Amino acid sequence: MSINDNPLLLAVFIICSISAAVQLFYYLYFYLKPALYKPAEINQREDPVSVIICARNEEENLRNFLPAVLEQDYPDFEVIVVNDCSDDDTFDVLGEFIGRYPNLKVSNITKDPKFAHNKKFAQFIGIKASKNELMLFIDADCRPESKNWLGTMVSHFNAGTDFVLGYGGYLIQKGFLNKYIRHDSMFIAIQYLGMALRGMPYMGVGRNLAYRRSLFFSKKGFSGHSHLASGDDDLFVNSNSTKDNVAVEFRKEAHTRSVPATSTRVFYKQKKRHFTTAVHYKFRDKLFLTVEPAGRILFYVSFIILVSFLFLLPAVIGIFVIRLAVQTVILAINQKKFNEPGLLPWSLLFDIIAPFINSVIFISNFGQDSRKIKWN
Repeated sequence: MSINDNPLLLAVFIICSISAAVQLFYYLYFYLKPALYKPAEINQREDPVSVIICARNEEENLRNFLPAVLEQDYPDFEVIVVNDCSDDDTFDVLGEFIGRYPNLKVSNITKDPKFAHNKKFAQFIGIKASKNELMLFIDADCRPESKNWLGTMVSHFNAGTDFVLGYGGYLIQKGFLNKYIRHDSMFIAIQYLGMALRGMPYMGVGRNLAYRRSLFFSKKGFSGHSHLASGDDDLFVNSNSTKDNVAVEFRKEAHTRSVPATSTRVFYKQKKRHFTTAVHYKFRDKLFLTVEPAGRILFYVSFIILVSFLFLLPAVIGIFVIRLAVQTVILAINQKKFNEPGLLPWSLLFDIIAPFINSVIFISNFGQDSRKIKWN
């Protein structure tokens, strides 16, 4: 079909070309950065560290994963577990561990029918109970990948560092949902770590995040977004990080692994809760995070239209192949760095469906009071 025969399809071709160019920019400028990142040698530290864990009805996970935190190879650290209104046997499990681990401290929050609170309150209780300047956060359903997790994460702190952003992946299990969850968490990590390495930090994950206690109190903690169910990790980073006060760490020994959702309903609720914080990011970050998936949707929709009408087919196929080649190479290197085997064959499918799934979940939050979304 000639270009002059259908100006509408020509417009679609231009959209396809521009959206592909936008995608290539993100991959080559942001997403390639973690793949090529070479961290400096680990600077061994002996500064005392407080590890903080919030737990609500996490009896089984604490029994399985807490020892891996308590037995880190580090000279001076305390582990503070905030037992947040649990009504299972969390209290008894923690009581058993206190007898075996002198570096474990427990703060208990009891239920009060007159006072409902979100995870930020439990986090605040843990921070208040901590005695050290350097704080490292991990969830109750997480385990560090090695005994060097703590030392590797805090090795980045120096006079100018307030935050250290780590990688928190998910345990490998069978099934399509597990592959999607692992891809989703890895791709988010490529985004926030890549942008941080480019001097544009915008978030971290509470599964693996460190920052200074003095910074928390000097910036009034979570006061700017205390009414939201989420944001104890990403919004605090988004509000207080700069291009100069953030370090990243994603060597394998510094990874953490969490228990993934085993049903689409649970995963949907988790993503829905996380999306309540995105609208509160800085305008720059919202813009960059919106353009990429929007460009992906435009690319695939315009590609399908052009192929259906056989319009400039060699050029269209060429654009698709170039984008796919760049995407595949960069994702392959990143998947090796983040120790996420078996995802590459699924990457094209997830690349197509993810922006549509995320758009549906994001839109479903409109009109809903984020204060009513539970933290756990």
